[in-house]
Amino acid sequence: MKVTRKSQRRRAKLKWLVACLMAATGCTQAKQFHFNDTWDSAPSYHASLATQIEYPNVRSNLVPQVAGAPRPLTIENPSELPAREMQLDEAIQIALANSDILRTLGGSVVQTPLTARTNFDPAITESNPLTGVEAALSAFDTQVTGQLFWQVNDRPNNVRINPILQNFQRSVLQQTNAQFNYELAKRTATGARFAARTNVAYDLTNTPNRLFSSAYTGWFEAEYRQPLMRGAGVDFNRIAGPNSTVGQYNGVLIARINTDITLADFEQGIITFINDVETAYWELHFSYHNLETIVAGRNSALLTWQRVKELQKVGMRGGDAAAVAQASANYYTFDVQVRDALSGTNGLYASEQRLRYLMGLPPTDGQLIKPTSQPMDGEVVFDWDSALSDALTRRVEIRRQKWNIKRRELEMLAARMNRKPTLDFLGLYRYRGLGDALIDNYDSNNQFNSLAQSIFDGQYQEWQAGVELGYPVGLRQASAAVANARWNLARETALLREQELRVSHDLSSASRLVARAYQLMQSNYNRQDADRQQVDALQARYESGLDNINFLLQAQQQLATSQSAYFRSLTDYQLALRDFHREKGSLLNYNQVGLSEGAWPAPAYQDAVERGRFFAPRSNPEQVDVPSPLSSGGFNPQQVGVGSEGTIPAMVGAPTEVLPEVSAAPLKL
Repeated sequence: MKVTRKSQRRRAKLKWLVACLMAATGCTQAKQFHFNDTWDSAPSYHASLATQIEYPNVRSNLVPQVAGAPRPLTIENPSELPAREMQLDEAIQIALANSDILRTLGGSVVQTPLTARTNFDPAITESNPLTGVEAALSAFDTQVTGQLFWQVNDRPNNVRINPILQNFQRSVLQQTNAQFNYELAKRTATGARFAARTNVAYDLTNTPNRLFSSAYTGWFEAEYRQPLMRGAGVDFNRIAGPNSTVGQYNGVLIARINTDITLADFEQGIITFINDVETAYWELHFSYHNLETIVAGRNSALLTWQRVKELQKVGMRGGDAAAVAQASANYYTFDVQVRDALSGTNGLYASEQRLRYLMGLPPTDGQLIKPTSQPMDGEVVFDWDSALSDALTRRVEIRRQKWNIKRRELEMLAARMNRKPTLDFLGLYRYRGLGDALIDNYDSNNQFNSLAQSIFDGQYQEWQAGVELGYPVGLRQASAAVANARWNLARETALLREQELRVSHDLSSASRLVARAYQLMQSNYNRQDADRQQVDALQARYESGLDNINFLLQAQQQLATSQSAYFRSLTDYQLALRDFHREKGSLLNYNQVGLSEGAWPAPAYQDAVERGRFFAPRSNPEQVDVPSPLSSGGFNPQQVGVGSEGTIPAMVGAPTEVLPEVSAAPLKL
């Protein structure tokens, strides 16, 4: 069979068509292709490596106090352990000193570490290279751009050489050239852009009829561009930033507000952290006295049991087997309660470990933390009007929401400015030059001696001025941005009103709980006093043989319960006072905690001193038109609730009754 040239071309076209179809289908179909069974059963090198679990190579060292923590306390006698007496202020101070991470008792830092608040959050927001303050200010930094290229061309020309014009024609273009561009550009706060640029070109070619075989051409020009509508003005550039798109606001004011919001979040995290530390401290205080109460009840039950057994030995009334069994059951009931109060979920050791965790201490260190701060047991009456005013104006959540509203207001202003056409004024002035050399001595007889001489002589000048206009017909996107900003502002305003309503309700509930806790504390104090008298009376009647032992055992149980209830109400009263200050926004002042910025590096202070020498007080400040301020000035969260003379006007009245101090003697089991 003879293969013709036409059939060969047809087969070649068919092969190319099949190859193109296979390339267009991609690798999906190729994955389903198999050579043979041996290929399918052969193990793949990547089968065990693609999903292999590996351990990260990170340079980190375990903290010695954590890695070498002693075994946990279980049923050890707390009286045999050395006590570490600690005031509430000291506990808060230690906790804040060890709080790079603001801890919570939920343990979420292990499962969800990204949600943990840290001391680094304000600095991270401030130094964000995309949305931070310095990132926003970088849009106004001087921009330097430069290009330098070298090129050699050697190409044939599609030309027929004319014998008459052969001196002016070249069959091959041979050229060596270089290009250098350099520009300095600066953006101002009003949106204007200044630019100064220079362009130098070197050309060495075999083209005939040239003044110089190699020449330098170039120019120096200055450009000024000023937005007249969209993008013009200090307000727009401080809010949205230069060259911003519709709906994106990355100006320095927005960046600063974001930092202030982060600072408010950090302050709220500190408040929550101190709240948890104080809760753990007073819960440990309660655990000590609750254990002491139950131990006292168990000791009393033990004496009763021993007394009944002595009566049984001598055969006296009240010493029957039932009485002995009831007394022993009462004792073991107390013994179970002692074990639970010591090492249970809410026992002494668990409470002490929770406080240790919040303070950043190891679980155990051979000592037992012992609270020594005396709880407030007198009545505290708050000035409601002053407390409500502080809560509605100075609470951190309210201040944070007001920053959100301020940001939305600025976004609304920028969105309205975006709903304008782009109209820019452009002015440009240029000095051109030509020279045999780039830089050479000045030659008055040859204006093209060097490019630098030609440009600086200024004989060849050009200028351009005009306007540029551009806008989308209808401004649909900009109008949508205005509507979106309006709805965001309405949402934040509604949230502020709702927060103010909620704060007033929470403050009212906290005030009511303070009064309730104080009344319960008084009632429980009187209750445990009455139960103590009842135990003494029933003890005497039982020993006289007038009553059954059941009444005495029940009275002992009631006394232990009432004493524990008194210490519980005493602890609840401390927590109620703390909750009121938290709802009022004065918890930092209540615990004598202040927030301040850390020290700057030494070069920053030196730079501030040098720049400060260029500033002087303005002689006529009232005649200066400045934009509306973002804030009302500095604010110290520690001073919430403090009057002008350093007193606390929210607390009035003196304690109406002083209850006896709680014993802090070591416990003995």
